[in-house]
Amino acid sequence: MVRNLNTGTEMVFTKVLEYYFSKKGDQLLFEQARDSAGTRKVILYDLNKGQSQILSRGGNEYRNFSMSDNGSQVFYLAEREAKPKDPLKYYKLWYYQSGMDSATMVVDKNSTGMKLGMTVSEFGNTSISKSGKRLFFGTAPVPVAKDTSIIEMDMPKMDIWHYKDDYLQTVQLYPARLRAAQQENFLAVYDLESKTIRQLGSRELPQIIPTNEGDGDYFIGVTDWGKRVESQWLGGTRKDVYSIDVKTGDKKLVKQNLHGQVYPSSTGKYILWYDRIARHYFTWDGSVTKNITEKIKLPLYQEDWDTPDEPANYGVVKWEEGNGHVFINDRFGIWKVHPTTSKDPVYLIGQRDKKYRYRYIQTDNEERVIKPGQNMLFSSFDEKTKYAGLWRGKYDQDNFIGKSLLPLHSDDGHLISQVVKAKNAENYIFTMESYTESPDLYHWYMTDEGSDGVKLSAINPQQANYNWGTAELFNWKAYNGKDATGILFKPENFDPKKNYPMVVYFYEKLSDNLFDYKEPAPIRSAINIPYFVSNGYLIFLPDIEYKTGYPGQGAYDYIVSGARAIVKKGWADSTNLALQGHSWGGYQAAQVATMTKLFKAVWAGAPVANMTSAYGGIRWESGVNRQFQYEKTQSRIGATLWERPDLYLKNSPLFHLDKVTAPMVMMANDADGAVPWYQGIEMFTALRRLGKKVWMFNYNGQGHGLTQRQDMRDYQIRMQQFFDYMLKGAHPAKWITEGLPAVKKGKEWGLELE
Repeated sequence: MVRNLNTGTEMVFTKVLEYYFSKKGDQLLFEQARDSAGTRKVILYDLNKGQSQILSRGGNEYRNFSMSDNGSQVFYLAEREAKPKDPLKYYKLWYYQSGMDSATMVVDKNSTGMKLGMTVSEFGNTSISKSGKRLFFGTAPVPVAKDTSIIEMDMPKMDIWHYKDDYLQTVQLYPARLRAAQQENFLAVYDLESKTIRQLGSRELPQIIPTNEGDGDYFIGVTDWGKRVESQWLGGTRKDVYSIDVKTGDKKLVKQNLHGQVYPSSTGKYILWYDRIARHYFTWDGSVTKNITEKIKLPLYQEDWDTPDEPANYGVVKWEEGNGHVFINDRFGIWKVHPTTSKDPVYLIGQRDKKYRYRYIQTDNEERVIKPGQNMLFSSFDEKTKYAGLWRGKYDQDNFIGKSLLPLHSDDGHLISQVVKAKNAENYIFTMESYTESPDLYHWYMTDEGSDGVKLSAINPQQANYNWGTAELFNWKAYNGKDATGILFKPENFDPKKNYPMVVYFYEKLSDNLFDYKEPAPIRSAINIPYFVSNGYLIFLPDIEYKTGYPGQGAYDYIVSGARAIVKKGWADSTNLALQGHSWGGYQAAQVATMTKLFKAVWAGAPVANMTSAYGGIRWESGVNRQFQYEKTQSRIGATLWERPDLYLKNSPLFHLDKVTAPMVMMANDADGAVPWYQGIEMFTALRRLGKKVWMFNYNGQGHGLTQRQDMRDYQIRMQQFFDYMLKGAHPAKWITEGLPAVKKGKEWGLELE
């Protein structure tokens, strides 16, 4: 039932399949399932007038509806002619505009302008340009009917791996990739004024980026056609960038082999891109390419990048209205840059000297450009203290943001997130949290003197009944001579004169999360920090920096030096230290265990044991080969196996397990799609052969991290039992001393303490 709140008029519709409201909310478009006469209908209902109009009647299927903002235009796909046993079904495009009696067919496979052998794709999205003059849809080759000449029992079941394939068979057969290939379609446009079709996309140019909300004269085409094989070792592909004339379909090559990102201007007048090799931004104005950031002497690339690839950028905020300028992030703030370089770049906001990071927060979902005179909201983050804040400023071309900032909320120890603004007032809602305070809701508003606010919720009063803990930054000097930072979690009743058992957990850099609230609940792979801290442990999270070719040494330099620095303070018991990590952290836990006798126990989840076998292996979750990970990304070797076999051996725990002294628990799940579980098997069998104490969990059917609550709970219980036994001298659980034979699986759990 639909009721008009102004008039009280009611209308009842039955068997509604899909429905859509116009942007203004005064038009309702919906598809009605077959009525009593067996007829399908598409209906447009005017909520103000209380009147409905049938746009289409009859047919087999309607889908991919689009409606203009004011609801005056409707565009959709329909298949209306096929019989149930027909091997192929052909979709057509139907269009309705206010004043028409019903929708009319505007495009099918036989339309003038449709390329031979192409048809309207049932999987292509439809849309209407902002002006309502263009209709966008997808085309695809006419499908081939299924071969029914061979009976099922005579069909061979096999895959052919070919060296010229764009992607490995494992990638091609990955369900999401296979589905995308089966549904592949290419953007086309129907011009309502000229009643012409232009094919914009193709198999060789699959990605089309519209401009000016679909009304731009030129769109952008991006393709990696002919370059996809190299994704096996690069992790990505180089792109060719084209300018496409929407009226003619003609394309012009703008940039070849781009290693970077493309950012169209709001109207499409310029094509902007960041080149990771040149480490600058460039624009193309239709004829000339210019480096628009060469006058900026500060880095626009990620300054702390430490993987063996060209550094990524910090991103583009938005374009100014009318393409006057583009706003570009650096590490700490935002630059205002002219697209033709006729004006020098201006630093609008940022405090590099204080290491304050500012980022623009878009509070209007419909915002496309930055307009002079508009208020802008920014988050701030102090890299030293990890303090966060919100800042409001007005953008004026003559009075830059940095000169007109007013603090909305400046905080000294919380994480601020989920910021929402009232549409027509300077009122804000957001959440704040810290390690000791779960997320609560706050209302903040502007006043003549500045800003003020109030806390709206207090969702977790029961926490006061527990020994919780504290989180603080801990600084020390790493073995490579650099200043190091980490987070140290202490029990709430911490006694500085007492030595505590300590578990070190790590994954890249975690100190920016100092004020994250952590629930004392089972989690997928990491240590349950509040639970362990509440039960008398110190938990230490060191940030780690790496040198290409030596990831194991980097982990050692920061993990071991940090642990010893805390021991030196007198807070941690040097005889009761442990490591816990997962995935990349699991690898590091295993590797560090081969390099020191400092730790009494090691817990490594989903570790890579052997980089030589992992290098050529498959990430089964996506089907991609792992070579790129070692040459260009997280594993940080920076060379092929044949160029530097010594580095692959040096950084593989498997080849150094004879040096392990600490008992080790591993998790290697048989459905792990990121680190194949045979990596865990290699390490388990090696440690067992060497006479070391080792256990391995395989949660059946689970992937890289646990997702089932019962498994997460079991994992956390066993972790607590293991560390309590190893670091506190508690009684061991039965699984630790006796294991769990397969014959007892599902009958006993081995959790009983001896």
